[in-house]
Amino acid sequence: MYIKIDYGFIDLKNRSWSGAISTLEKIEEAGKEDELMELLEEVFEYEIPTDTEVNDFLWFEDEYIFEQLDIKDEEDEEEDEDEVEE
Repeated sequence: MYIKIDYGFIDLKNRSWSGAISTLEKIEEAGKEDELMELLEEVFEYEIPTDTEVNDFLWFEDEYIFEQLDIKDEEDEEEDEDEVEE
């Protein structure tokens, strides 16, 4: 059976598991939920992904996602602070 579902960030967060949840939490903290949904539409433009494919993308491609959404992790922020201090 094939079902196409249109859902938003909260739906995505409720249907995710494992490492994808921490990725989504960081995106939510940065206030970039809408930008993530736009990125997902671009990434999966030519296919309708399964829940597992979306979850795995969020989980294993978090560095790419954060880069695209201009979200820095704590290490990046510390490096930026060190460069300013020098």
